[in-house]
Amino acid sequence: MEISEALDALAAGHVDLAREIARRGDSPLARALAEHLSTDRGPGGVYDQPAAFEAFVNGGGNTALYAAVVAALSEVYARTRPTTLLDIGCGDGRALRPALAGPHAPGAVTVVEPSAALLDALVRDLPGVTAHRTRVEPFAAGLPADAAFDVVQSTFALHTLSHEERDAVLADLAPHVGVLAVVEFDVPDVPHAGPAHRRFLAETYERGLAEYDADRGLVAQGFLMPVLTGQLVPGAVRATWEQPAARWVEQVRRAGFTDAVVEPLHDYWSSPAFLLTARGSARG
Repeated sequence: MEISEALDALAAGHVDLAREIARRGDSPLARALAEHLSTDRGPGGVYDQPAAFEAFVNGGGNTALYAAVVAALSEVYARTRPTTLLDIGCGDGRALRPALAGPHAPGAVTVVEPSAALLDALVRDLPGVTAHRTRVEPFAAGLPADAAFDVVQSTFALHTLSHEERDAVLADLAPHVGVLAVVEFDVPDVPHAGPAHRRFLAETYERGLAEYDADRGLVAQGFLMPVLTGQLVPGAVRATWEQPAARWVEQVRRAGFTDAVVEPLHDYWSSPAFLLTARGSARG
């Protein structure tokens, strides 16, 4: 009860009230939220603490999730037999590195990642990649006319762009892509920050935090709580613009991609993960 009331207060902009309500709760989420709201952490992004993100992505339900993601990407490579690959928002290569270990992996790999710490970790393990430390918006807008990638993939990264920014990025990419492969979550189709969305966040983040033990504090304060509060507090730094799978299909089609197909991947704690594949207009 306390966490639902605390999220209601956050959405109304009453941060102090939300903190006091959360302090009365005894669940992992209530305690984590109270701690987060008691500390002035400044305007930094959720990926500014790589240790927290790495603990999150390498623990809990992410172990089985990423096994499913790697298998799906490997199947994309087997179907398309690419020679060139672009990975958008590759992070430290949690999905990319094992996928490239398969028999049909491309030889020329380009990655785009704005976090220096995460990108450095990937380059140490994959020194042969062409790495761009930048956001995807200027990268996609600046692609030369003859640039082409057999496969462009993005795993749990494109949701960090606003819907309008994502429209522009996908439209910029479409002429340069053979096959697009996007892995995201099929979230409920409810109004953002509304009552149904707040109930969904309360239920799912409680489940997610329960999957962590020794690293729970690090994961909560360095990653999950900033993501959660950023979706609700008016004027906060927002880290995610997720949407249902059907909206992803509409968006890639609007950007100029064709033959969009959605395949379910894994029933994750927040929402089911899916793979969306579509065809761009790059000439093979």
